[in-house]
This record gives sequence, C-alpha cells and structure tokens, in this order.
Amino acid sequence: MHAIGIDIGGTKIAGGLVDEFGTIVAAERVPTPQEPAELLDAIVGMITSLSDGEQVVAAGVAAPGFIDAAQSTVYYTPNINWRNEPLRARLEARIDLPVFIDNDANAAGWAEFRYGAGRLYSDMVTLTIGTGVGGAIVVRDTLLRGGFGAGAEIGHMRVVPGGLPCGCGAHGCIEQYGSGRALLRYANELADAAGIGQSLAEARRRTGKLTGDDVGRLIAEEDPGALAALRTLGRWLGEASASLSAVLDPQVFVFGGGVAAAGDALLEPIRAAYLENLPARGYHPEPDFLIAELFNDAGVVGAADLARLGVGAA
Repeated sequence: MHAIGIDIGGTKIAGGLVDEFGTIVAAERVPTPQEPAELLDAIVGMITSLSDGEQVVAAGVAAPGFIDAAQSTVYYTPNINWRNEPLRARLEARIDLPVFIDNDANAAGWAEFRYGAGRLYSDMVTLTIGTGVGGAIVVRDTLLRGGFGAGAEIGHMRVVPGGLPCGCGAHGCIEQYGSGRALLRYANELADAAGIGQSLAEARRRTGKLTGDDVGRLIAEEDPGALAALRTLGRWLGEASASLSAVLDPQVFVFGGGVAAAGDALLEPIRAAYLENLPARGYHPEPDFLIAELFNDAGVVGAADLARLGVGAA
C-alpha cells in the first residue's frame, strides 16, 4: 500500500509515491514558492498528481521548524511565513486523504531508522549536517517528539556558553560549530593563515569565494587544510554526541547531510572526541557511528512512512 511523502526544502519541494518497503516508485520536484498560499497550492498539486490512479492511504509532509505533537500545526518555520499554521487542516480540506505533518529532520531520521543505516537498532540519534544541524531521536523504536512536539532540536543544544550567535536567538549552539557553515568558516580561517591552508586559499582566489563544493573536493583529495577543517568540525560533533549519549544512551549515531559525504574522514574525529568526553569511559559500551544511507530521499521516504504509521497501515 502506497503513501505519499512531501519534503519542503528551502529551494525545492520533493515528493514521492512510496511503497511499504521504503522504495520511491514515482517522484516529482518543483521550486519552493516563497508565498505561503502558492506553497500550499504546490503541495496540493504534487499530492494530487502523485496519487492519481494509485491506492494511497495517506500523505506525509516534512516541513522545517517546530511541529505540534498532533502532527497537525506548524508552530514556526524560519524561512516560510508560517506561524501557528494549521497546515494539516488546510491540506485535508483540499485533498481526499489523511495528512500528517512532521519536522523535516524527524522525517529524514525516521527513514534512516526504518530503511537505512539505523534499521538494525532500537535506539538511534541522527544528526543531519547541512547548512545547519538537524536531529532526530529514536528511543525503543519510537520517534521522540517531546511533550509539545518540538523535541530533538539537537542543532540548538548549547555547547559554548556565551558563544557565537545563532539564528535561533541564543548563543553557542552546536549549529554554529558543527554545521556546513561552520566547516566553511574553519576552512576560510585556514585559508587566511599561512601553511596547510594554501589549497583552500587558491580555491578561494579562483572565484572570490570558498564554497562547500570546493572544501568537499579538497577533502576527497586529502588536502591537509581541508582535512584539518573537517577534524575541527568532527571534534565539536563528537563532544556534542558524548553529551547526548549521557542523556539518551543510543546504540548508534547516524550522520547525514552534505558534509557526511566525507565518510570515515568525518567519523574518525567524531569518534575520537566522543571517547575523550564520554562519562565513565571504559565502563560504557561504545555506540556505532555510521554515515546515513538514504541522503536526499530520506525526507520523502520518512514523511510517507510516518503518514502510513499514522493511519495504522504500516
């Protein structure tokens, strides 16, 4: 039995018709409209198109921001003018399907738990390392949403008191130290200095701006400067993982997002910093550290599966 998953991104909306094995059997993508009314029309149009002639039990929508525990209302989305938006009700008024709304990082993490790197575990933490840091937590096979539905905002866990300002309004969040933006900052700092940042400086001179693609390419080429920037990023993520482990005791940490393409070069400094900061080291089993498997498909697959679960059709 199929379900539809919709993943709302900053530049595009991805949608898919997903079977019970997590396979996308049909897919669509459209640019993300900036106006809320146009965005709603785009979501409705995509669900209508994907469900045409198919047996579909439900539709799931993965949206950035805070979602209520009932998977119905978007409390707040930073880049879309949704404030206490009754998104589920608005969509169900226009399509003949049950609709479930969830946070995009929750949806991506759930997909990894069900069909990806976390499928052999019952307790998992996923960190999505992109422009920011997204998070999803699974405890005893259940997605942890919190009492109000806005839990697992791992990117806004404070790691440096009085640290760098964050877009959330606080200071010192892990998002400012363990994200793709942070990696670019470390790379630019090395490019400004003499020594191992020479290749980073040359890449910046060619276009006037160092990009994530530049840093990723140099990491793949094992450039010393790019790897040093990645190790700094990994150290912060490892320290954050140790704090999360003290509270949640997961069996596995799964890392997704664009930066995770670095693979073991990212996981090695994460694991080292985790062990350095783990309480009761030597008496606590070490969790596994894995790279996500579904990447760009995770939000669509997770949203569809959560919708299927919502109507009891899993």
